[in-house]
Amino acid sequence: MQNIQAASRSSDAQVSFDRLKKIYATNDDDLLALNETSFSISKGEFVSVLGPSGCGKSTLLLMAAGLESSSGGTVTIGGQVVEKPYTDIGIVFQEHALYEWRTILQNIMLQAEIRRLSKSKIESRAYELLEQTGLKEFAHKYPSELSGGMRQRAAICRALVHDPSVLFFDEPFGALDALTREQMRIDLEKMWLEQRPTVLFITHGISEAVALSDRIIVMTPRPGQVDEVLAIDLPRPRTKEVLRSQKFIDYCDRITESFMRRGIIKY
Repeated sequence: MQNIQAASRSSDAQVSFDRLKKIYATNDDDLLALNETSFSISKGEFVSVLGPSGCGKSTLLLMAAGLESSSGGTVTIGGQVVEKPYTDIGIVFQEHALYEWRTILQNIMLQAEIRRLSKSKIESRAYELLEQTGLKEFAHKYPSELSGGMRQRAAICRALVHDPSVLFFDEPFGALDALTREQMRIDLEKMWLEQRPTVLFITHGISEAVALSDRIIVMTPRPGQVDEVLAIDLPRPRTKEVLRSQKFIDYCDRITESFMRRGIIKY
């Protein structure tokens, strides 16, 4: 295990979590979901938070976005403490959250309306992203006319269209079938390599985290805390050859064994 304090802090950090804590009030007693969690994400870094259900991964992301209050500690983005909804980011959730009465292009263009940006500039960028994701011919279709994977691609386009410097993903491929999920992983890495935004990616998937990340924050069961910070030293793009390499397998095995020691995975 690495030195967590040393591995989780950086002088060029764009997103920082400092002793973040979350307590939920229940009918029986207070529930400590996330406890004293600290780590940082450097500018342009792709960091995944990996852990079992209920360890506070999604809660951590919601607090980082200012969509949920913390019970202690702070989140800073670009040196600014997050105390209310933080708008200068892109967010993709597990459910695509597209408006069914708007076409795919209109859903993506929603960013221009909300942010009062140049519609012509955003539309041009929207078509670029639609072409990159194979959706250009579906720009004027409605969400109900697209498959689940295509709708999720559209949601990613919407998050990227205003070129945010920070992107948050909350298990964006969780509802997809295995083949679509793998293609989405490949597409996401391609798009990330073009712009290199700072990414916080929440996932349950061990191989998915290793395939996408520069570093992985491995969480304990509830109350969630940082168990290990694992730097992933693999070449990009993460081709099928990279994913078949012994080094990739070793990373996956190391995380699996860590979860086995804590009783999260049992054979």
